[in-house]
Amino acid sequence: MIHAQQMLLVEDNQNDVELMLSILAESHFANEVVVVRDGAEALDYLFRRGKFATRDEHTPAVVLLDMKMPKVNGLEVLKQIRADQRLRWLPVVMLTSSRVERDILESYECGANAYVVKPVDFEEYVETVKDIGKFWSVHNEPPPGKGSN
Repeated sequence: MIHAQQMLLVEDNQNDVELMLSILAESHFANEVVVVRDGAEALDYLFRRGKFATRDEHTPAVVLLDMKMPKVNGLEVLKQIRADQRLRWLPVVMLTSSRVERDILESYECGANAYVVKPVDFEEYVETVKDIGKFWSVHNEPPPGKGSN
């Protein structure tokens, strides 16, 4: 079952992580934000393997996924999520600095639910993160009976 209010943030930039966590905490949109630093760690978390083998079985309400990461890039993570019967309904938001048309198209072709370019302007960045948090934690209704691990 999808764990309401839990987000998985897949981001290798520590400054972005700290800023997003601060914004989400102030906004009270997520009970818990799990942070992983690269695509390999994201897959380990989602598939409950390696150091995450004993984590609870809940699936996050949404994955905020950076595109360009070490070890395994965001598109490969997305492809593996969509290929798995248990996770294919999991909402994935590509949250990246890339405005490259090829990246946008490939993200949607691979099954991204949204593609958000990180704003450079601080205030705009804050509002974007708040909007993402509010939509995916409050307004989005997942498919009934989907997303269980």
